[in-house]
Amino acid sequence: MPPISAKHPLHPVFDRLQPFNRRLEKGKAEGLYFYMREVDSSAAAHTVVHGRPMLMYSSNNYLGMANHPKVKKAAERAIRDHGTGACSARLMGGTFSLHTELEQRLAAWEGCEAAMVYSSGYVSNVATLSTLLNRNDAAFIDEYVHASLIDGLRFAQIPFRTFFHNDMADLAEKLAASRPQGHAVIIVDGVYSMEGDIARLSDIYPLAKKHQALLVLDEAHGTGVLGRTGRGTAEHFGLHGKIDVVVGTLSKALGGVGGFVAGPKILIDYLQHNARGFVFSAAPPPAVCAGILAAMDVIESEPKWILRLSQNARQLREGLQAQGWNTGRSESPIIPVMVGDDRQTYEMTRALFQAGIYASPITYPGVKRGTARVRLSVMATHSSRDIQRTLDVFARLRKTYLPQLIS
Repeated sequence: MPPISAKHPLHPVFDRLQPFNRRLEKGKAEGLYFYMREVDSSAAAHTVVHGRPMLMYSSNNYLGMANHPKVKKAAERAIRDHGTGACSARLMGGTFSLHTELEQRLAAWEGCEAAMVYSSGYVSNVATLSTLLNRNDAAFIDEYVHASLIDGLRFAQIPFRTFFHNDMADLAEKLAASRPQGHAVIIVDGVYSMEGDIARLSDIYPLAKKHQALLVLDEAHGTGVLGRTGRGTAEHFGLHGKIDVVVGTLSKALGGVGGFVAGPKILIDYLQHNARGFVFSAAPPPAVCAGILAAMDVIESEPKWILRLSQNARQLREGLQAQGWNTGRSESPIIPVMVGDDRQTYEMTRALFQAGIYASPITYPGVKRGTARVRLSVMATHSSRDIQRTLDVFARLRKTYLPQLIS
């Protein structure tokens, strides 16, 4: 369907959008725009884009749960029983038994007293931080934490300081120099979404204890990925059940949509009645909850998916490194191929796409200027042959792009 043209003159306020619009149209005209691409099939390792079969490396469906037959069957059954949506906020008429069951399961999963589900991972972070903390507190955040955590602090005007990425000496120095009227709060991602590396939780945890700081861990990319049983970063470091507040998403390894927070019951009771992102949002569809519960069953009963994900990530990362590509600090299924220049990143993404590899270019403001990269996200459902095919494509691109990349 063609776009509908404006039926009246645009208000002058829209003039301020023109510079961005011109850059956008220029990128599209040059064939260097790689966002909002329509996918014709499911979020799977093998997908179809505009009729072309592609290998997908831009999905966070790490374990393939969004397409697992048991997960889809559970969601279909819930649609028959509960319809397509809750159609109400949770405090009013939107709490279904599936919401309660999922929250109980998430609490046990994280080793916490209680948990609650939000409509998205973004809302989970913004609502939890802005409700729990106040202006007398002082937050210390890794410079690479997710934007939603920063937005949550800004929303409530919570003062915060950044420390150098995974730099424990810098964090310790800033904690020692802090004298907040309220409480110190350390906020980190478990797995960093653009770097692919892991928070040094074994060092952060004792620092939090020493300085009596609240520790908030965002497990968006750690849930289902790290730890022997997929419980995440805390399990990976032997700290399962010891983190003060765990936030995360349900839209990645668990294959659904929504967010969650887990912690002491007193926190969850308070958030359920005071967090604006919860109180004034409609409940997640019951079918989504049923699918996530089924995904958790699969992860627990079929540990092969976690193992296969780790094996696939290692094969791709080590294969790229052997060819001379810089994969940054990656130690997870998130593998950045460092490029540096924005335009080169877009051109390399185009070459990959033409070769049947669907990957995403990450440029400023997603990352710092001069550190643009092609981000690859591996899935457990990629086969070893898929990974090798991808490596073969990168091998063909070495002559064109490798000499120009950042070291």
